[in-house]
Amino acid sequence: MVSLDSDADGIVTLRFAPPYDDNDERAYLDALAELGRREEPFLLLTIFGGGRKLSQAGEREQAIWFKRTRAQFGALCGACAIVRPGATEAMADVFRRLWPFPISLETDEAAARAFLLKHRRAA
Repeated sequence: MVSLDSDADGIVTLRFAPPYDDNDERAYLDALAELGRREEPFLLLTIFGGGRKLSQAGEREQAIWFKRTRAQFGALCGACAIVRPGATEAMADVFRRLWPFPISLETDEAAARAFLLKHRRAA
């Protein structure tokens, strides 16, 4: 299941978690495209179930998205919290090299939200 939701705190939550569906890869890539179209500042919470990997074509499309949206995404996203089973600091370091904003690995959604709220920009 893939979902992309925004809340009143400016947190955009991207979920890619069970129950998985055959269309999840396309839904995930479409959610990335939607994130890339954002024009207002936000904080990103990503919640991954860890049970699905992208196909080679999906990995390629994701990499193209990263390159295409890097400047705008980097300017608008204030911070990113990643909740993912088995995530390592090495994985977080890859994202830290890609993006200029603070990135944190968290063990649960509540801790991730707390991290993001510390980075909320003053209105």
